[in-house]
Amino acid sequence: MFSKILIANRGEIAVRIIRTCKRMGIATVAVYSEADQNALHVKMADEAYCIGPARPDLSYLNIPNILSVAHASNCEAIHPGYGFLSENPSFAEIVEKCGFVFIGPEYRAIERMGQKSVARDLMIRSGVPVMPGSQGSVETESEALEIARQIGFPVLIKATSGGGGKGMRLVEREEDFNNLFRMAQGEAESSFADKRVYVEKYMRNPRHIEVQIIGDRHGKIVALGERECSIQRRHQKLIEESPSPAVSPELRRQLAETAIKAAKSINYYNAGTIEFLLDSDGKFFFMEMNTRLQVEHPVTEMVCNYDLVELQLLVAAGEHLPIEADLVEPYGWAVECRINAEDPAMSFIPCPGRIEKYLVPGGPWVRVDSAAYQGYLISSNYDSMVAKLVVWGRTRDEALDRMSAALREYEIKGIETTIPFDIYVMRHPDFRSGNFSTSFVDKHFSAFLKEHNEDKSQEKAAVAAA
Repeated sequence: MFSKILIANRGEIAVRIIRTCKRMGIATVAVYSEADQNALHVKMADEAYCIGPARPDLSYLNIPNILSVAHASNCEAIHPGYGFLSENPSFAEIVEKCGFVFIGPEYRAIERMGQKSVARDLMIRSGVPVMPGSQGSVETESEALEIARQIGFPVLIKATSGGGGKGMRLVEREEDFNNLFRMAQGEAESSFADKRVYVEKYMRNPRHIEVQIIGDRHGKIVALGERECSIQRRHQKLIEESPSPAVSPELRRQLAETAIKAAKSINYYNAGTIEFLLDSDGKFFFMEMNTRLQVEHPVTEMVCNYDLVELQLLVAAGEHLPIEADLVEPYGWAVECRINAEDPAMSFIPCPGRIEKYLVPGGPWVRVDSAAYQGYLISSNYDSMVAKLVVWGRTRDEALDRMSAALREYEIKGIETTIPFDIYVMRHPDFRSGNFSTSFVDKHFSAFLKEHNEDKSQEKAAVAAA
């Protein structure tokens, strides 16, 4: 096992990795920007080094500076966390060539699955079900339009590189296709320096289901159940749970077998996630693969009783996975709410600022993954996430009740957060019944706004009366 690793990231994921390393007796090296000199991951690591100004391209994306620190501090391996350089195949390749171990998959796997059209073709050849669409990327409007006509509208135009909903356009009508095609290409080029796009059939009101896998360097790949990720806005996840209320034991087995088949087709090792779209008839289709640790990995840890960061470290060190089964069945139910510095009443606009008061919830089976504290500044330079609130229950109802209580106990002052919207979702009858899809937020957002504004008016009236 490693004696010292560098964490090429910041915020809660850096803190999360440090905690596992401390338990395993592994020394940690943190890197930080000038804006993060007082960050929690800097305080918790055994060593910490500044790698540049606040701008990510000058610090957390600065590969030469990160590798210089790794060399100077005598690290053996580098963990990329998620975001930043975690799915950059060039970074993974350079890390290995410089004599360090990259705590993640082999760079060729990152490269293949990072190009969505390439990944799609690989899955087709491997017998994994995919949505009807183009074979690889398309270059011209006329070529793309002909494919759209063949598979039928509505269709999605999607960027070959990147993710997060960027470079993606939904086309409902043929007469809108050319304009939206150019818009998708333009956004893809500005976001990922790659204007290539592809076309696929659009599924109305699907569920977003993903399977956590992990493989070792000896050919063993394990699926650790599924996660329900359908509560999202503009393709950004807000609430996740495991297992999914829409997945039966038989469907879970099918999803797991398909995810393992997909990973084996590219000789994958370390942690990864295979994402699927699930229709109302129980049919599922490959969407993409994330070749890293996911933001929502804690819900899998809660129901499968494995530390995924520990498994990543074991695999990276060349050890065999300590799991015999191909599928780890979930025990109980876990739910995660992403607490972001965003104002849900203002269409989730980011709200950076200083946290004036910070009290986290507690109690049995309540977990808070966060790098925030009272007086901490949420910077506009980085992601708006403040924390991930995760709970476990023996049943889904128990987990949702525990989450509702924990959300009300959470107190954050000085910035607006997504907690009011999370509370609304937890008690919504459609969510409670499990009857929802990726359209949930769009469908119910206006009702949330009305209720939220009424609550604010009553609160102001009460203050005025007092």
